[in-house]
Amino acid sequence: MRPSQVFRADLLADKVVVVTGGGSGIGRAIVEECAALGARVAIGARKIERLEATAAALAAEGVECYHAALDIRDDDAVAAWVDAVHAHFGRIDVLVNNAGGQFPSPAIDIRPKGWRAVIDTNLNGTWYVSQAAARHMVKQGGGRIINIVANMWRGFPGMAHTGAARAGVVNLTKTLALEWAKHHVLVNAVAPGIIESTGLETYPTEVREQIIPEMNKHVPLKRLGRVEDVAWAVAYLAGPGGDYVTGETFCVDGGQAHWGTPFPI
Repeated sequence: MRPSQVFRADLLADKVVVVTGGGSGIGRAIVEECAALGARVAIGARKIERLEATAAALAAEGVECYHAALDIRDDDAVAAWVDAVHAHFGRIDVLVNNAGGQFPSPAIDIRPKGWRAVIDTNLNGTWYVSQAAARHMVKQGGGRIINIVANMWRGFPGMAHTGAARAGVVNLTKTLALEWAKHHVLVNAVAPGIIESTGLETYPTEVREQIIPEMNKHVPLKRLGRVEDVAWAVAYLAGPGGDYVTGETFCVDGGQAHWGTPFPI
């Protein structure tokens, strides 16, 4: 774990930051950035092996990391997991809803099971974890929720299921920000563009070999994003810089939301 390249080392000192999907890719980068800023962290995901590897790496750096398997689609399991995190640390200051999943497909070929799986993970799962964490935040007098969404502002061909789910999360972000402002619970989102991370490994070989290498041409900044780009945006919202920001979605996409296309139609 290297020091932050952007923020001072004590920016999140003694804060408890919870990251779903924190064992790999963007989630792990967020965890490492927050830990480098002094936070204690909790991570959950379905694959315990990745969680254990991340927790071990953090422990070697002297960072306290709670980790346990978590399926965000199971509302009862989510409630129990969040309660366990709160019992371990005594508080939850920041929740980062990073866990999610999808697969590329023409809309006409998406089967009902696949549609439900993506909606259940990306929309319902985000809601379950947010509500469970917010109940603790309200009692303690405040907190931050940061939802990782997607660049779907002008449609998301090839990703109708996740585009619909992430659009729902963006609206949920605005609604919860308004409802929970009186409790000092700030709710925002970060919308990454195409990020070079382990998440790209889940796509079919033809997508990785033919489409993704060409995507930098569709980005005004002419490069794909780095996991650190997303982690820095999250750290800003989690720290004092985000004290007067709520209900917003930050695009971290090199300008792609304004030009280009996420995948060729």
